[in-house]
Amino acid sequence: MIPLVLSTFLPFATDATPIVTSSYMDTLEHLFRRPNQIVLINRQRRVRLDVERLRRLAEASLAPCVRHSGDARFALKKLPLVEVAVVSDAVIARVHREFMDVPGATDVITFDHGEIVVSADTARRCAAEHGHGVIEELALYIVHGLLHLNGYDDLSPRDRARMHRVQDRIWRGIVAAGDSAPKNEPCKMRRKAV
Repeated sequence: MIPLVLSTFLPFATDATPIVTSSYMDTLEHLFRRPNQIVLINRQRRVRLDVERLRRLAEASLAPCVRHSGDARFALKKLPLVEVAVVSDAVIARVHREFMDVPGATDVITFDHGEIVVSADTARRCAAEHGHGVIEELALYIVHGLLHLNGYDDLSPRDRARMHRVQDRIWRGIVAAGDSAPKNEPCKMRRKAV
């Protein structure tokens, strides 16, 4: 069924039946498909952030993450909107316990419907440990979350190593493009072996 709004753009035959070819519909879908978007919301006040810079890094990370699917399903392409919430350790610990039944704070939690929750407190600790800024560390968490949305997993050592190779390449690229190349490795929390 063709929506009423789109039907006004289609050529019609004399009997008012739409004449639609496959390539024409593909063109319409391409023109009217909402592109992937990422929205960043700072929901914490403990850690001072350059939210605009983080937003730019988040937006820059979306396209490369869309191109890399861990399971060949490219699920991230199907999400019109990804929401990233920057929260405190207290909030992410609550989310961690409520949705994953795991006590304590973590760096990033990703939900399949397109929500990524990242901890500014954890990012501040890890950034200090590894010699780069909080914004860069949060950008790493966002890349990690986007890759999870696109089918990557990090439960086994093999899958984790595969995901981190892609993650680190994307992260270094977006940070370098933002004229703030990281000095050291990403937070070791991302490097733990099971």
